[in-house]
Formats: sequence, structure tokens, C-alpha cells
Amino acid sequence: MERNRILVVDDDPLIRGSLYEMLRGRRYDIEMAADGAEAMEHMRRRAFHLVITDWKMPQVDGISLLSHIRSQYPDVNVVLITGFGSIGSAVEAIQQGAFDYLTKPIQPEDLEATISRALSQGAGEAAPAAEEDPFAGVVAKDAGMQKVLAMVRSVAASPTTVLLEGESGTGKRVIAHAIHLADPKRSAKPFVEISCGALPETLLESELFGHVRGAFTGAIRDKAGRFEIANGGTVLLDEIDAFSKALQVKLLRVIQERLYERVGDSRTLRTDVRIIAATNRKLSELVAEGKFREDLYYRLNVIAMRLPPLRERPTDLSLLADHFLKRFAKAMGKTFTGIAPEAMEVLRRYRWPGNVRELENVIERAVVLSRHPRLELEDLPEELRCQSDAPSMAMEDREEDAATSTPTAAERLALRDALKSPERDLILKVLEEVRWNRSEAAKRLGIHRSTLYHKIRQLGIDTKR
Repeated sequence: MERNRILVVDDDPLIRGSLYEMLRGRRYDIEMAADGAEAMEHMRRRAFHLVITDWKMPQVDGISLLSHIRSQYPDVNVVLITGFGSIGSAVEAIQQGAFDYLTKPIQPEDLEATISRALSQGAGEAAPAAEEDPFAGVVAKDAGMQKVLAMVRSVAASPTTVLLEGESGTGKRVIAHAIHLADPKRSAKPFVEISCGALPETLLESELFGHVRGAFTGAIRDKAGRFEIANGGTVLLDEIDAFSKALQVKLLRVIQERLYERVGDSRTLRTDVRIIAATNRKLSELVAEGKFREDLYYRLNVIAMRLPPLRERPTDLSLLADHFLKRFAKAMGKTFTGIAPEAMEVLRRYRWPGNVRELENVIERAVVLSRHPRLELEDLPEELRCQSDAPSMAMEDREEDAATSTPTAAERLALRDALKSPERDLILKVLEEVRWNRSEAAKRLGIHRSTLYHKIRQLGIDTKR
């Protein structure tokens, strides 16, 4: 049987020697090169299955060598070696086609695990494309989301770990599923997700790694974990920030070596999954606070995608609203001609703290309750109508203008039953007592500041008096 040939490239003779000692006697043929130019000469003379190269080298550096290999030898995988402080460069390399990276000092078990994965999946290997459109569930024209989708297309065919960051409801699961479907190797295999924050540590460990009978009270039979069920496919770890320190260590081992044990079992199992981690918190801040392992963070952060909140996607709001309207109308056997302009204006002005998920829920509720040929303003929740009418609080002069502007037809309709003299008199009295300090007035009235702005506007209270 032909042995796998590996080319090791590093300008430091001590590191070259160390790597050679780690690999000597194994099932590989090893050749060494002192820099990128020498490595290119080696590759012209002989075929290699894998190249392991340092990042910083004289003359031809690691990224230049990577570019050369990608263009001239597309079937050869490349693993970058980098210092711990240069991980950003390694991430850039992976985006340009590197298989993975190793940080100095290199551990023998990490080296072996990375080589095994790189050799088991050739750079040119690909399965038939998925029949399902990876982006069928994604509605986005916003520039920020288009950038995310471009990254999805770039990383889909690699085994690289992906970190999705964004507020709750921004669509992290949808993007994770798109990555899975766009992966030519894994799309036909399982996509398995787990909400890590919803489970206590002991149960979460069992769900991830599985358990054997008798491992703990209630373990009446062997159970496969998510990494075993998803073998060959993708695992989405939602709320990754909920991992305890002990579980973080075990996850790091899965990422680096693809090895784990079921709870209560001494047998070591191997898994081949792409890991996608999602969080609505900033992991870098948790690292600084000592709550999240730095080495695990760097392993998860190889490819990081930030999903913008809905308030930063104004061009997508009407598209999403129409999308959800059609979906729920079809599901409920109803027909709608569209969304009334007054209702759409309220949707546009609302801040959407719950993001796309909140919009989806609002449209679903409206479709259920509506008795009109189109979605009208009165079909929307009252609290949404009120809060969407609050003016910006960022600039005082804009607040003054908004407070004295003429109410729109939509606003009059939303609060037509609230325009009563006693309410106006009470608000005026409190405003005069606090010398028109609207924040203080809202506190005394026991209402939100935005609600007070709304009532000032609708009741026609002159704020310049």
C-alpha cells in the first residue's frame, strides 16, 4: 500500500526536527523544506498528499505557498503552523483555502488528529450537491446579511468550525442549516442541534456524548449522544456560552482530536462532524472575565459570523413581513392581498428587540386574528403600535418636533379610545410639577417614557408652553 507523503515546511531547523521526530515511524513518508521556495521545488519533483507549513518564513511565506498550492495542486490539503498571537492570520488562511491550523507549541496528539482528518478528506473531494436550496429559508437583501451569505458559500465545503454571534432571534439557526446544506460532503448526513442553555450540566453532557446503562440514576439503557447521531454531518451547539469549564475541556478535545467517551464508559469513540457554535453573547468578553477558555474560544472562532439585528436591516423588514404573511396564510388556508400601508409603517418604526423571531410571531398572530382581505393596523398587537410611535430619544430637538407634530391617521386609529380629557389633564399636571422633565414625569405616572411621548403627541399637549 502506498504511504501518504507529507511535506513539512519551516525555516526553523529546531521545529523541523521536532516535527520530524513526532511523525517518524508512523505510516507517512516525510520530506522537509526550509522555506516556501524550496517547498515548491519539492512539489515539482514529487506528489504530496499534505503540506504542513509555517506561516512566517523568508522569501516565500506560508500564505504565498498556500496560494500556489491552491492554484497548482488543488487536491493537496494545507495545514498552517502559527504562533498563538497570530490566529487572526490563520483564520484568514482558512478563508483562502487552508484545511486547518496548529498553534505553537505543537502537541503530538493535535498534530496526529489534524493529519488524520486532512488525509481522510482530500482538498478536491466533493459529494454530489444537495438537491435542497441551502438559502431557501433566507430572506435577505441587506448588505450585512449578504456578507454573511457570502461567507457561508466560502466556508461550506471546508470542515472548519464556525461561530455565529448575534442577538436572540437574528436567525443563527437558519444560517447554521444553510451552511450544512451548502456543504457538499455533509448535506446528505444529519443536521443535529442542541440548546445548551436549556439543560443542566449533567444532562447536557449526556445529550452531547451519550451514556451507557447504569452511568447514573435513570440510565436504564445505552444512549447515543448528538456527536454520535450526527456523525458525518453537522452539530449546532446553540448558547455555547452556557458550557461549564469541565464541558469546555471535553468539547476542545472533540474539536482537536475528534475523540470523546460516553458518560460512564471507558471506550473512546471517534466522530466526524462539523461543529457550528452559536451565542447571543460576546465570547471574547467571557474569556476576559475568565468564564470561557481562551484556547476553546480560538478554536471556535476560526470563522466568525456576526448576524445583524433586524433594526440594522431596514431594507429586509418588508421582505420578511411579506414572506411570513404568505407562509402563515398558506398554512392556515387564508388569502391576503398584502399588508396595509399604515400597518407596514408601524412595523418599520418598531425597534424589534426580539428581531426576526419576534416579527415572525407578530405576523403569525395577525394572520390568525385578522378578518380582513389584507393585514390591517388593528391586526397588530397594541403594545407594538404604541411603542412604534415613540420618537427617537437620541436628540432633544427631535423629541420636541415629534411631540408637537400632527398625529397620523394610523396613530389616531391606534389610540382612538384613549383620547380623554381626564388623562390629558393628569399628564399636564405632572409635567408642570416636574418642570417638563419628561423622564421624571414618566416615572411619576408609572409608565414607560416612550408611552408618555406617545400620549403627549396624541393628546395634543404643547411642550413649548
